[in-house]
Amino acid sequence: MNPILAVRDLRISFGGVVAANGIDLDIYPHELVAVIGPNGSGKTTFLNLCTGYIHPASGTVTFEGKAITELPPRTITRRGIARAFQIPQLFVGHSVLECVMLAVAARHGIWDVARPLVRHSYHNEALAILELLTLGDVADRLTAILPEGMRKLADIAIALALKPRLLLLDEPTSGVSTAEKTPLMDTIVGVLRAEKITALFVEHDMDVVERYADRVLVWDAGRVAAEGPPHEVLHRADVLERIIGVG
Repeated sequence: MNPILAVRDLRISFGGVVAANGIDLDIYPHELVAVIGPNGSGKTTFLNLCTGYIHPASGTVTFEGKAITELPPRTITRRGIARAFQIPQLFVGHSVLECVMLAVAARHGIWDVARPLVRHSYHNEALAILELLTLGDVADRLTAILPEGMRKLADIAIALALKPRLLLLDEPTSGVSTAEKTPLMDTIVGVLRAEKITALFVEHDMDVVERYADRVLVWDAGRVAAEGPPHEVLHRADVLERIIGVG
């Protein structure tokens, strides 16, 4: 099977800090891959490199067999990679439905004056996405007043409206109460599996990683220090000591 995302010898530094130090990895279709590692190890930088927010000093990022290394974020999104952020990127003066409708309209070409934002088809598609993520009951609620778990789901709904084949999630459970984490991830993973969307997610909660990931990539000082199934990687002595802080 060919990888959906292939990264080769990816490198970038910020001053004296090496954020990507020769990264090589493959992500395969329909995988759910977790990225773990200490703060400052380069996890979010890697997401930025894959989505065009920053460009590497050297190395390549390939999506579905085509190079995207130097492309801008908007072009990469149109190629089929979407992203949800650690801090949800929402229009706080608008309803949940309106935010998702805007993403649907953008996918269809919102900047064409002949295509108005408020259209029946956009409304129906946006509402269907919200129903998938159990947000149908809050569709008309302002995003500014949603609890954090629902704000995370709303941000993911916006990403899903772009019809991605690869979804990158930056700490989907951060800021979410312990009681909310499992229902939140059950919802997200259920949609990813049902829609056959490949996903890579950065996460600090090892219980979440062990429960939901097919494979784990361990980040350390801008490189992949270990990888494999959660039940193997999370119990390695070096990972427990250096990454998780046990031992």
